[in-house]
Amino acid sequence: MNAKMTKEAQKVPPDKQLWRLSTSELEQQFETNSENGLSSKEAERRLRQNGPNELATVKKSKLLQFLLQFNNAITYILIAAAIITFVMRHYSDAAVIGFVIVANAIIGYVQERQADNALSKIQDLLVSQNIVVRDGHKIEVAAKDLVVGDLVDLEAGDAVPADLRLIAADNLRIQESTLTGESNSVEKGEDPIDADKVALAERANMAYASTAVTQGSAMGIVVKTGTDTEIGSIQQDVSDVKEQVTPLMKNLNRLGVNLSLFIVVVAVVLFIAGLFTKIYSLPTLTIAIITMVVGSIPEGLPASTSVVLARGVQTMTKKGAIVKNLPAVETLGAVDIVDTDKTGTLTKNEMTVTDVVTAKHHYTVSGVGFATDTGNVDGEVLLDGQPTDWRADSDFSELVEIAGLTSDAELVQQDDQWSITGEPTDGALTTLYHKLEGHAPDIDEIDSLPFDSAYRYSARLVDVAGQRELMVKGAPDTIFEMVKKADASFDVTGWQAKVKELSSKGLRVVALGSVPVKQIDEINPDEISAAIRLSGVVGIIDPPREEVIPAIANLRRAGVQVNMITGDHPDTATAIAKQLGLAESIHAITGPEIDELSDEELTKVIGKYNVFARTTPANKLRIVRAQQANAKIVAMTGDGVNDAAALKQANIGIAMGIKGTEVAKEAANMVLVNDSFTTIVDAVAEGRHVFDNIQKTIRFLLPTSFAEGLVVLISMIMGQELPLFPTQLLWINTVSALTIQFAFIFEPAEDSIMIRGPRDVTKGILSKFDVVEITYVSILIASLGIFTFDRFVNSGVLTPVLASTMTVNIIIFGKIFYLFNIRNSYPIFSKHFFENKAAFVIIAILIALQAFLIYVPFMQEIFHTADVNFYYGWWVPTVCGLIVLAVTEVVKLTRLHIAKLRVKKNKLGA
Repeated sequence: MNAKMTKEAQKVPPDKQLWRLSTSELEQQFETNSENGLSSKEAERRLRQNGPNELATVKKSKLLQFLLQFNNAITYILIAAAIITFVMRHYSDAAVIGFVIVANAIIGYVQERQADNALSKIQDLLVSQNIVVRDGHKIEVAAKDLVVGDLVDLEAGDAVPADLRLIAADNLRIQESTLTGESNSVEKGEDPIDADKVALAERANMAYASTAVTQGSAMGIVVKTGTDTEIGSIQQDVSDVKEQVTPLMKNLNRLGVNLSLFIVVVAVVLFIAGLFTKIYSLPTLTIAIITMVVGSIPEGLPASTSVVLARGVQTMTKKGAIVKNLPAVETLGAVDIVDTDKTGTLTKNEMTVTDVVTAKHHYTVSGVGFATDTGNVDGEVLLDGQPTDWRADSDFSELVEIAGLTSDAELVQQDDQWSITGEPTDGALTTLYHKLEGHAPDIDEIDSLPFDSAYRYSARLVDVAGQRELMVKGAPDTIFEMVKKADASFDVTGWQAKVKELSSKGLRVVALGSVPVKQIDEINPDEISAAIRLSGVVGIIDPPREEVIPAIANLRRAGVQVNMITGDHPDTATAIAKQLGLAESIHAITGPEIDELSDEELTKVIGKYNVFARTTPANKLRIVRAQQANAKIVAMTGDGVNDAAALKQANIGIAMGIKGTEVAKEAANMVLVNDSFTTIVDAVAEGRHVFDNIQKTIRFLLPTSFAEGLVVLISMIMGQELPLFPTQLLWINTVSALTIQFAFIFEPAEDSIMIRGPRDVTKGILSKFDVVEITYVSILIASLGIFTFDRFVNSGVLTPVLASTMTVNIIIFGKIFYLFNIRNSYPIFSKHFFENKAAFVIIAILIALQAFLIYVPFMQEIFHTADVNFYYGWWVPTVCGLIVLAVTEVVKLTRLHIAKLRVKKNKLGA
């Protein structure tokens, strides 16, 4: 071939869609020959020019990836705290903070490397060998050496190596679930499709890289290779999608920045004021300022947050969900929308015959999927809701026999579980036979005619008890037309009405018929309709998972919207959505309709729809982005390669553990081990529980940390002796970090957790009242410490060292009693008081450590403590703690009362 093929020539003009082109137009467009293919020289030239047929990934610097883990506000605060504590020669504290910094960086690095593996997994999909026609001869060529214009021969079992436009197809079916998400293989043909826009799942004359041939054979011209293929575009989408920063991390970063700025500003102002007033000497002033900063910074916050998150991850693992990064577990609690695929997630992926219609009656068949009972498949035939003898209807008996003898699927039982090998529709018919006959069909086949899109039915010639019988099954319209030819009185209109009724319920309808024959050894399609008699039609559906319906109801009650994204027909998807109770009213939109909308238009209307049908991978990505543009926190479930980009784009990507591809699992934040949708409900509840405990931890740590700093600050302003030594502040921070602040990880979820809506992530972690609470609690604890110190020192009752020892315990007991108030939103004296038994153990350990601090001689030397008696060392701090509890509890009870009045007012208003 002398004509040169530039890379630009590969591109198809918008008015020349590939599915519309004839073979001659394809030959011209791609400068090839539909019989002899390319010449070897031309193929080599194109390979050199355009590169191999593979998906290349950009290698990132591992060192750079690791260093970037330190680029966040919380880490900056930790680094500052480490430097300050190191300068103060608190080496152990600096070492602990440094360990936290490095550990967080390592965790983040591992998570990012796992996400990047999604791209390399996709690359592996193109490694194969294929038969190609070059120079008029069939040769075997590695998939990576294919070029645009190559003529590829496909057979059953082959992996499609590149995007092909089919020019010949014989009984071809291709499994495209990796791209479309649908489990059924699809019919393919070579005829041009005269349409401007055709959904990916409906491009019957196209074959795509990463899909697999399940039946028949074909010849196709390579039209796209490598990154230009559909799978390549998914790879590009995955690489283009940036990891979403979780709402929690955004909130914590914002909180960290605000805290650090506030503390630094106060420290600078106080230092300048100290220089002008000369309250202290410069060394003393510097130490006082550093002491205040160290006391005020809640350096235990990141560690506490990580532990609460880790506890949530462990809980989810026990419930069948593997969460790949810590912040993701909390994100689930903030989810507004769950976008989920249908097949295998909301449904069982077990095609089942639910309706049988004969000339006499409309029967229903019980039993869902491949459920078992005493070693057999469940199910019985019902007429008007009552069990009936189906054998009394001769048409029904014939239909069951045809269903079993024309199916190539097998029902296999392993470990008390049934599964199907073969096509899902055939599997449904085999299951029907198995249910009603109690055993597998015994097929004595003479000849068969596989399903072909040209005539839309399949046929099988079998020997039944010495009598040859020709059996057919296929599209109702096709079978009806055949029966009409054999029987002019056949009521086509009536049967079409029955088919429409089944279709309106989301059922896939198959017609079955047969005719006795004599001395025929081979099926002739031209003579097959000579005397076909209709036995009836069956309605087949992929049944919803029983546990999904209450799960969706629970999510809706929790204020979470559940959307279905599927490659199915919109009518089928809508019917399933109604059965599932997806929403009060179901509104569907298709992929081609989405393609007609701009991003801005889609963002405006996206909230109106809860069913997205005939979707492509690009559609899924746009759907998630449009929802996020409306400030929604989106969870996306998926299992195929086609879901990878959307999983990565979503705030929380959820992959299926059993039927999910490795690509989907790598791109997701969470993997459902058992593929159970109900686990998502548990995950949302646990996410909310985790956030509640993180919020409580922050509400606890900030006022108690600020109280330490305020003790120093107020003393400096008053120009008096500092009640606390720097080493004592370090002790308070250390023992709190090791004990009491971890009490919240054991706090059980509150009863209201799944009847309130998702939290508003734009409002941050702390509410306005939380800020007020932090302010007055920190002032209250600090004031109690300074007041008692001054009173007993000034009156000569205690020496400064004894009074300082007492003040340490006042701060500690203030924390203990405040913990009881903030643990939950219930009154302190309620049935919930002893729910968190671990909190009492932690408090006991803390008190023991305080006794160790006060009474052990070498601890007294290091931390400037002394043997204070029971009254001043323990009783006075206990009274101060009770004051903190009384004040905060009165405020909580007032808030609860106001909340009840609001609820009552809203009910009366409604």
